[in-house]
Amino acid sequence: MEFLNDMALFVEVVKAKSFRRAAEAIGVPNSTLSRRINALEKAIGLRLLHRTTRKIELTEAGQLYFERSRRIVDEARLVHEQLGEMLAQPVGVLHASLPVDFANIFLAPLLAEFARRYPGITFDFDLTPRRVDLVAEPFDIAIRMGEPPSSNLIARELARLPRHLYASPRYIERFGEPREPAHLMEHECVRLSPAEVNGWTLHREKETVEIAVGGRFLLNSVGMIRRLATLDFGIAVLAEEIAADDVAAGMLRRVMPAWQAPSIPVYAITETRLLPAKTQRFIEFLREHLGGVVPISKLRN
Repeated sequence: MEFLNDMALFVEVVKAKSFRRAAEAIGVPNSTLSRRINALEKAIGLRLLHRTTRKIELTEAGQLYFERSRRIVDEARLVHEQLGEMLAQPVGVLHASLPVDFANIFLAPLLAEFARRYPGITFDFDLTPRRVDLVAEPFDIAIRMGEPPSSNLIARELARLPRHLYASPRYIERFGEPREPAHLMEHECVRLSPAEVNGWTLHREKETVEIAVGGRFLLNSVGMIRRLATLDFGIAVLAEEIAADDVAAGMLRRVMPAWQAPSIPVYAITETRLLPAKTQRFIEFLREHLGGVVPISKLRN
């Protein structure tokens, strides 16, 4: 079964994109590593790598072999790690992609608590609105708000956050408080792009209406929408937890309390179901705390 060791070495070379860097990372001589990959190619009967003095590139066969091999190597590593959990706390670097505004406003205190609970984990967080590629990029997990697109990735629902209408007390004093959805068409509404370009969908018990609201501001940042609402620029739809601090400080108040926008789901997205301990604990922690915000309607494992 020596080819399994060579398979693991091949995966490290591809991930490092260099024989030298891979050799340094795993602590074996560069010449040994090159010899083992050559032996692997001879055993398979196909060239896996194109080598030049400056870089390596996967052949078509190499790409297929890497995709399959990485899963096998990761699963073997996971088995050892899970057994090791009996003796130690989870360790390692957690590479996560997080939504910018949600992370800054709501997740930050939770992340601080998670870090205190698991001192063996270090963190590499990427706060970005873009959809990172969990297959091609080195992320363990992505936290996303909204329904995930259809794909082969694994989506685990963490919670659904209720959303309501908010405005500043000074805005309401100047322009009056809407009482029904139709009244919103007479107000400045600060909207999220692209989801709210055409207006808002609102619910009251079993009643649902779609209202074509408008306003001067259309943005792709929940944090900026929240800020503009506190600065008296209009009415905004915000998740309850995002608006909570401003409501407590008297900078925002809920309007039309009988009506609310559809709740927004929060998902943990991973490439595979086979997760190292650090990632499993992170998902469990977020479920524990976000699940306390609202009941989780469904969980997809």
